[in-house]
Amino acid sequence: MRKTTRYPVSGPNSLWHVYKTVPFLKVIKNFMVIQTARYMPFLKVKNWMYRKLLKMKVGEHTSFALMVMLDIMFPEKIKVGKNSVIGYNTTILAHEYLIEEYRLGKVEIGDEVMIGANSTILPGVKIGDHAIVSAGTLVHKDVPAGSFVGGNPMQVIYTAEQMEERRKNEPSYVLDE
Repeated sequence: MRKTTRYPVSGPNSLWHVYKTVPFLKVIKNFMVIQTARYMPFLKVKNWMYRKLLKMKVGEHTSFALMVMLDIMFPEKIKVGKNSVIGYNTTILAHEYLIEEYRLGKVEIGDEVMIGANSTILPGVKIGDHAIVSAGTLVHKDVPAGSFVGGNPMQVIYTAEQMEERRKNEPSYVLDE
């Protein structure tokens, strides 16, 4: 189960209440920063923008690929560890607006995590250190450290123990120069 906080609303669906939940000017600022960063070719500048302008926690040497879409309303609820890769066109959400409620939840991505292209990470999930998320995955629950997951709905393909065994059995290659 994802760890989100639920906020019931009455009357129209919760998206009609959006500016009661987040200031309009914050959304405008975040939109401009995120859209600029999506096309930013310089990783150090992109990470600086995320840390300083969006108040995200981003570890050293983490790489956000082209077109990554961060939560526009609550990016400060996203934490990414060091030396991780967030693949092309991945979406990371910390909120969801539903008919009768909206939900907020932190997203925690560990150290040395690989997120494949076109994945979607929902609010309230934790992705453990050294995990691998296959391209196109809908991450709707926590990902155990060291595991390899994929699919929609997401499933564990290899556990950390199975991944370690696979690494031991892989041949090592030396490239000729």
